Amino acid sequence: MARTIAKDHDHKRARILKSAARVFAREGFDRASMSQLARECGISKANIYHYYDSKDAILFDMLDSYLRHLRDQICGLNLQDLSPAERLHQVVHEILMAYQGVDDEHRVQTSGMSALPEEQQKLLRGYQRDLVVFLSEIIADVAPETFREDATKLRATTMSVFGMLNWFYMWNADADAEARGNYAALVSDLTLSGVAGL
Repeated sequence: MARTIAKDHDHKRARILKSAARVFAREGFDRASMSQLARECGISKANIYHYYDSKDAILFDMLDSYLRHLRDQICGLNLQDLSPAERLHQVVHEILMAYQGVDDEHRVQTSGMSALPEEQQKLLRGYQRDLVVFLSEIIADVAPETFREDATKLRATTMSVFGMLNWFYMWNADADAEARGNYAALVSDLTLSGVAGL
């Protein structure tokens, strides 16, 4: 008879992933052990192996869940009836808000992805690329005459916006929603004013 899935299966799995993010961010993926994960999570190693057969599987599921959710949350925004400038403000604001509370996942994304097989990295980079393309199209709509024939300039502008958001995220991790909102507005205003002068 097939083994039934426990009612709290999804909750325990999410707990394992959140605990793993903390351990991987603190210790580094290569140095982290399943014993450390079990301690952080407050469950036995055997229980972790019930959900995941390896540390690599945990890393992939954590990054896949984090990046897919981020991509879906941002790319799924309803931006109808907004001007290009309003769309930029909305998306930049939502990205910075979505970063709140996922410091560990963000760090592991930066430092741990290379430990995964190339096919898995390709999938994860696809989520990142979807986000970049989504924001890039919005920026292009802000100043189509500037970016229509200059893909290099558009990419540089898009990645500069992400760079500003990541700067705030890395150095102001404990900022509240108001501070995040204020900085998101600043980034959008800088971008809107800056592209006008390109």
